[in-house]
Amino acid sequence: IIAAAVLSGNRNFEGRVHPLTRANYLASPPLVVAYALAGTVDIDFEKEPIGTGKSGKSIYFKDIWPSNDEIAQVVQSSVLPDMFKSTYEAITKGNLMWNQLSVPASTLYSWDPNSTYIHEPPYFKNMTVEPPGPHGVKDAYCLLNFGDSITTDHISPAGSIQKDSPAAKFLLERGVDKKDFNSYGSRRGNDEVMARGTFANIRIVNKLLKGEVGPKTIHVPTGEKLYVYDAAM
Repeated sequence: IIAAAVLSGNRNFEGRVHPLTRANYLASPPLVVAYALAGTVDIDFEKEPIGTGKSGKSIYFKDIWPSNDEIAQVVQSSVLPDMFKSTYEAITKGNLMWNQLSVPASTLYSWDPNSTYIHEPPYFKNMTVEPPGPHGVKDAYCLLNFGDSITTDHISPAGSIQKDSPAAKFLLERGVDKKDFNSYGSRRGNDEVMARGTFANIRIVNKLLKGEVGPKTIHVPTGEKLYVYDAAM
């Protein structure tokens, strides 16, 4: 069985909705509801019923899909100009909770060294006016060997942080409970977490592992199987 998800968002990377979902499809909100009612994506909506009514009659997709007139009526009665006017008139004024936040009076951001969400990146430290040019790579070993269909989410996932990953170890060492790991996407302001999350997608396929799926690789020259971050470091 291949677990599938149908969502109306803008990302259909495998494992994004749930770590165990291998198939993810993007659809309009009404289609999401229809597939949820059907309970499967392996269905022909034109020929197969999506469920059964109280009377025992089969219910088809065409029976629940709204007409253009019905949609227009709902939009006309529910999407009102005042909704946008009231929101955008005060959009620069913030709200009570936002305005009550205590912040230092400074033009520069005050980095909190204990924050696991926002960390001062090292890229600009000790940078000179004339930065050094690129340097060559010499005597390097192969870290990963990929085939096709490698997405940005395989390279830098935004989903949940697995409990035994290098990123999880980093957070645990700093007193973050497992329930508070959150996701890579929420911690993208911390370069330490994101470095450990690079190639950490649990569905990534590295040919060096000879068919095994997961965010690990073979360390050269020891031959030890390690998480990608640990092998790289």
